[in-house]
Amino acid sequence: MIDIVVPTVGESISEVTLVKWTKKEGDYVNRDETLCELESEKATFELNAEQAGVLHIVAQEGATLKIGDVACKIDEAAAKPEGTPTPAPAPAPKAEAPKKDAKPTAASAPIAAAETPQSDVKATPVAQAIMTDKQVKPTEVKGTGTLGRIMKQDVLEAISHPGRKGGDAAFSREERREKMSNLRKTVARRLVEAKNSTAMLTTFNEVDMTRIMEIRKQFKDTFKDTHGVNLGFMSFFTKACCIALTERPAVNAYIDGESLVYHDYCDISIAVSAPKGLVVPVIRNAESLGMAEIEKKVVELAAKARDNKLSPDEMAGGTFTITNGGVFGSLMSTPIINIPQSAILGMHKIQDRPVAINGKVEIRPMMYLAVSYDHRIIDGKESVGFLVRVKELLENPELLLFGQDPVKTLLEV
Repeated sequence: MIDIVVPTVGESISEVTLVKWTKKEGDYVNRDETLCELESEKATFELNAEQAGVLHIVAQEGATLKIGDVACKIDEAAAKPEGTPTPAPAPAPKAEAPKKDAKPTAASAPIAAAETPQSDVKATPVAQAIMTDKQVKPTEVKGTGTLGRIMKQDVLEAISHPGRKGGDAAFSREERREKMSNLRKTVARRLVEAKNSTAMLTTFNEVDMTRIMEIRKQFKDTFKDTHGVNLGFMSFFTKACCIALTERPAVNAYIDGESLVYHDYCDISIAVSAPKGLVVPVIRNAESLGMAEIEKKVVELAAKARDNKLSPDEMAGGTFTITNGGVFGSLMSTPIINIPQSAILGMHKIQDRPVAINGKVEIRPMMYLAVSYDHRIIDGKESVGFLVRVKELLENPELLLFGQDPVKTLLEV
């Protein structure tokens, strides 16, 4: 009988929560097979079997365990039951050339997947006729018939109570209590700490996204065929921030006791909304990466965040953070500093607005930008100058190549 203990997952992590068992008591498990999911204050990870044998569970789901505590035991001397399959090594995936006319998958086109109507909802002919006449979507009606079939009365109930699916209790006052996860507790603690321990201010500006949108429209197909990844906005913003951070090192620094720690590199933290809360994975040395390399890294980290596969190392460190509230429709906000960093850039929704261009009113795709900063280390002049520089680089993407106007570089002015 061998003990399977909670492994060390980081220097600052002393306890984890056992989220769920993927195997049952008495199951025969193979070596390296996943036994359960553990959640620390920074990430979710799996606990694997060190030897093959019969599983004996010690810790229950929801329990808080210290590093080194026994989660379960494995009886390696137990005989393997007949008919138990032995896992075979997975074959290496075959490389396939990208097809230009290939349709996007659900993973590559989440917007299209979200807009696909639910055509499998069944309704009686009378109910279907009423829904068509009153322009009621099947997803707005809760069917009470056999196998969820939508009946006439279900449609009439939905029409008489818009915004509430038929069958839902009216004026419900039910409550439910759930244990706060380690990740959520850590997010809450760090946000309060950021508000209480920094002299945080926010400066705003707006950027005309016309040129970036023109470039994306012109080169999106070529970029995808060449690099195998979509050309998004994040690579433009990351490159612009790296150049501006290099020019204004205080924005890329932080306070450590009575010292100021400056960084000659840009580790850009990208705020990602994961199923269990906000996580902030880091793109290392972003200043040295090309546009395609940044986009690939963003896709990789976002996918790991959605699947709760981010390791503590992938979220440790970071010298500056970018967060994009625009994907949720936010028009303007004041992002909170990701301590111990000293500044964070908030992106927002792109919206067509009338602006004055050379004395004439034109409709342009505009985005509000916000930079929250720690006034203890960053002066107002530096924070405003940083944001103005980011705006200049985004409105003139050609500058992202050298960081300066090629003509001014040529003339040395």
